[in-house]
Amino acid sequence: MADHKTLDDLAAAVGLKGLRVLVRADLNVPMQDGKVSDATRIERVAPTLKELASQGARVIVLSHFGRPKGKPETKYSLKPVADALAAFVGVEVGFAEDCIGEKAAKACDSMKPGTVLILENTRFHEGEENNDPDFAKALAENGNVYVNDAFSCAHRAHASTEGITYFLPSYAGRAMEAELSALDAALGNPKRPVVAIVGGAKISTKIALLGNLVKKVDALVIGGGMANTFLAAQGKKVGKSLCEPDLFDTARHIMANARAAKCDIVLPSDVVVAKELKAGTETHITSVDDVPEDQMILDVGPDTLAHLAGRFETANTVVWNGPLGAFEVPPFDKGTTEAARIVAMRSKQGELVSVAGGGDTVAALNEAGAADDFTYVSAAGGAFLEWMEGVELPGVAALSRK
Repeated sequence: MADHKTLDDLAAAVGLKGLRVLVRADLNVPMQDGKVSDATRIERVAPTLKELASQGARVIVLSHFGRPKGKPETKYSLKPVADALAAFVGVEVGFAEDCIGEKAAKACDSMKPGTVLILENTRFHEGEENNDPDFAKALAENGNVYVNDAFSCAHRAHASTEGITYFLPSYAGRAMEAELSALDAALGNPKRPVVAIVGGAKISTKIALLGNLVKKVDALVIGGGMANTFLAAQGKKVGKSLCEPDLFDTARHIMANARAAKCDIVLPSDVVVAKELKAGTETHITSVDDVPEDQMILDVGPDTLAHLAGRFETANTVVWNGPLGAFEVPPFDKGTTEAARIVAMRSKQGELVSVAGGGDTVAALNEAGAADDFTYVSAAGGAFLEWMEGVELPGVAALSRK
């Protein structure tokens, strides 16, 4: 975090009372029947908004919502989100019908210190996704300083995440600061040994991720459907399991790179198999050397879990992206659930730093009742995955601009 100024730096540099602070939040939240159905992203930005408002700032919130394709659409208005936000920040929350121009300026001018204003969807203008400098400048005219608290949007070089930083002094909000600190602890400057868990259906979606991790971690646990491709690339029979034969060479290349980097590749030694992916179907446990031709691998087995428990016992850091099996369908959630609970328990006891992210991962950890005990669970999705791939995120890099 040394390169990124935070709210502490902002407070030290200027008096906040009456200051117009433009905060980029991620209010792209799920809606049902016109109401917010999952307020996780609102909850994460609330501390930054409350802190600024409590010090007398005029807090002006920018966000996108949905995919309106550069023009206003009623169904993508942020007005319902503005109504929901008030319950989380505990202060007056206003709403402006545009994010630039006369309507935005008038709403900003009428703000009282210590209040919050949400500007309309930035994607109602083509300049947002095009990162148009004129649009970014128009956004900047509404504020005195800029705070980015939307790590989940940091992988996009858009006007409200990257372009605006050319026109205003820029800082990281509390959620952004926490995310960057957690990610640094996980892979930037971790306490070793580091164990990474990567699961999911296909290698093809995570080639860059696996390639980056073998250079940075001490052990890479591969689970889910992608483990089948690695097993088959070693000559093992995987029956009717999901597999990508055209990526056998890729799997072998990743394993060779791991050996060169002295990173252990950990694959299942035993698995849970069944004839179909169906809740309550008949299952049995078998070695990866004896998978029946008419069955498919759907979860890791008890011997594999015991080995993973041993890895977690000696690890100091665990990074997790993707389930170990078909966790959405019981009983194939057992491997992911038990592994998650072991990591959560060690984390809660202060013996392990654990950082997890990705939609399926968060869902699996919540299902296991383990999410709250992980050191940090990212809700960032695509940005988290790109960070794990070693990609520089434009919205984060922009905060280091002098």
